[in-house]
Amino acid sequence: MAVYFATKAYVLSFTEALHEEWKDRGIKVSALCPGPTRTEFGDVAGIKTLGSFDRLAMEAEPVVRAGLEGLDRNQAIVIPGATNKIGAWSTRLAPRSTVRKIAGSLKF
Repeated sequence: MAVYFATKAYVLSFTEALHEEWKDRGIKVSALCPGPTRTEFGDVAGIKTLGSFDRLAMEAEPVVRAGLEGLDRNQAIVIPGATNKIGAWSTRLAPRSTVRKIAGSLKF
């Protein structure tokens, strides 16, 4: 999970930097942060269940629609769904030590 989380953080920071650097030139750069999404990924990866993620997962179509609409509006970060938005923003309110413990407790 460490590499996964670190990679996500890098991609998000890199996207935000590109968004700012290129927006005045009319180039849109956006990071889609979909959260749990129902796809065939689990079946292909051999994961029988995604635990609590199954209950929170969005269908793929609204996630794609939100991503494309966010890019059209030139949003730097697109987080589809109210549950995903709450989850993403709640990490800004909690101490980092608490966020680490919650992330570490997530199991597939």
